[in-house]
Formats: sequence, C-alpha cells, structure tokens
Amino acid sequence: MDLLRTLLEPSRLAVVGAVALRWASADDLATSTGVRRRDVVRTLAPLVQAGLVTREGERYRLDEAAWRSVSQQLPQAAPPHPRIAFGMTSDEADVLGRFFTGQRLTEIPASWSKRLVVLERLALEFEPGRRYTEAEVNALLAPFHDDYASLRRHLVDEGLLDRDRGVFWRSGGRVV
Repeated sequence: MDLLRTLLEPSRLAVVGAVALRWASADDLATSTGVRRRDVVRTLAPLVQAGLVTREGERYRLDEAAWRSVSQQLPQAAPPHPRIAFGMTSDEADVLGRFFTGQRLTEIPASWSKRLVVLERLALEFEPGRRYTEAEVNALLAPFHDDYASLRRHLVDEGLLDRDRGVFWRSGGRVV
C-alpha cells in the first residue's frame, strides 16, 4: 500500500481525519466529509488491510499505536552536525537541533527567540576584528541556507554584524 498516495488526496485525508476522531460508519464518514460512501470504503480498505484502521462491524476507527509504529519506521532527518552546537548552551543546542540537518539550516525560524539562537550560531562563523566584503559574507552563509541574503540582513538587524559601505564586520555575539 502506498500510504503517502492515499493521504495526499484531500478527500482521502478528510476521511482519515474523520475516522481518527471517533468510531464511525462509512455512511457517517460520507456525511461528515462530503465524500461518496464508496470512496470512503475505497480509502479505508487498504488502511484496514495494513492494520492502520480497525473495523468492528460497520464502524471504523484509527489505530493510533499502528500509526505511531509506522511513523517510527519513516526515515528520520539527520541530526545536526556536532560542529553546529559547538560553543552553545544545551538549551540553544536543542533549538539548533530543530532547525539544522547536518550543517544545513532547514528553515529560518519565525520565532524571534529561536531565530536569535540560530543567528548567534551563524555569527560564530565570522572572525572578530576581520572585515568582510558582501561577497565574502554571502560565501560564508550560503552553505547554511539558500536565502543567505535574509540571514545577512537578520545578522545586521540583530547587531551581530555591522555594515558600512559594503564592508561587514562582526559586532556582537559570543566568542568561543
């Protein structure tokens, strides 16, 4: 069974979501989701066969333990490289672990406090006292994330880098 294909169709996902909420018959699921009854049954049949949905008589229910087991078998993202947490507290390392895979920043955090932790870490890439051209700053940030321009702007906005006439230097953050 291709579980992902089953879940990528919005109407099928609606059926699975509805059956996750409560025991329900195919008729109840059709009514609550607006999906035809026969399509409800077609969606649930392979999930019942795979043991992901339990069927008792005419009622269906999601088997949470089976779904947890499936999720544990899915490939996991690589943990952050040990170099990423170097010089950071354990709480900061936890935050970095949510946003880095290997040495790559998977997303720029929307939360200011989490973004600041990421920026503090990136600031460690810059040598205090050294002047950098914009191209050099971009070259240092590009391996971490494709949107190095946003990272550069955030570093300046948070006072971790200063800029004057196209020259940047580290002006904040810790030194390790």
